[in-house]
Amino acid sequence: MKNTKFLVKVNRAGKHTPQYVESIGKSVATTSDRKRALVMGKFAAEDAIIAIQNARCTPELIRVKVSA
Repeated sequence: MKNTKFLVKVNRAGKHTPQYVESIGKSVATTSDRKRALVMGKFAAEDAIIAIQNARCTPELIRVKVSA
């Protein structure tokens, strides 16, 4: 059985490689390694998007199929 989880991909102005959300706390940490990215539920991913959204970065929600 496969479940759907989500990643948050961040495109920052001036950087060519995409960044992924690694941790959420007082500040949001990002990484370029997709394997280290935080796989989360839809509501947590939407909250992360709201937290990091500003004029210089564009967050995007990506679906990932995960084995249970």
